[in-house]
Amino acid sequence: MCFVCFVVKHMSDKLTEIMAWKRRELAPLLRDVSEAELAKLDASLPRPPSFATALRRADGRLAVISEIKRRSPSAGDIKAGASSLDQAKRYQAAGADALSVLTDEKYFGGTLDDLRGVTTYFNTTPPAPPCIRKDFMIHPLQVLEAREAGASAILIIVRALTDDEIKELVSAAVAAGLDALFEIHTEADLERAIARGAKIIGVNNRDLATFKTDLELSERLIPKFPRDVIAVSESGICGGSDATRVRAAGAHAVLVGEALMRAADPAALIAEFRIR
Repeated sequence: MCFVCFVVKHMSDKLTEIMAWKRRELAPLLRDVSEAELAKLDASLPRPPSFATALRRADGRLAVISEIKRRSPSAGDIKAGASSLDQAKRYQAAGADALSVLTDEKYFGGTLDDLRGVTTYFNTTPPAPPCIRKDFMIHPLQVLEAREAGASAILIIVRALTDDEIKELVSAAVAAGLDALFEIHTEADLERAIARGAKIIGVNNRDLATFKTDLELSERLIPKFPRDVIAVSESGICGGSDATRVRAAGAHAVLVGEALMRAADPAALIAEFRIR
């Protein structure tokens, strides 16, 4: 195999590699989690703020999901050692509509304690922005963990899961009172998300074969969304011109990690996203 072909194949297998690791990591911890258990947990805990509601701003402007991300496979270290709580406070002060908290440790440097610490703080120091648990979800146990940690939503990566796994995760999220952000990369992913009743769909603009981002993916896919679906554009949103492009395509919200983690003034960057 030529070197270029090898590199492309290796990169295109990155999600497969991550999912295989996640399944191995969780295997010793998994147990049956019933919808009844999830519903009981939901009833016993304070109601988290609505993720879906936060993404439909009353003023019609683009909502911003600000992500806490220390590193990634594509960028390497972004802000190594950053305090998730300090970053969350900066985002809240900057006017973020919602937060995305990475809880995968091996590839993104996050933990469930990051999410728990952020939501616990905002429970005592409102207003609380809704938080999505950003991880590679495969089992209802992770949904239970997300609800216990104060999340308002979970991530479902469509291309990484079977239809049965998606169905199980959706049912678990509903029982736990959580929203679900369905992440897609292709039109086939979109069709599968719609078939599973997705109400929030995000287009990941990052090509997993090259790790490059291309906003044309959002421009091509978002106009195909059902009218009642909340549309999110993820990755590659670095400034106002990027926000303008995806807003014109129909996005209600953007999910931004690296640019905001590196920003000296997150409030100015969020305002730039919204002014367009």
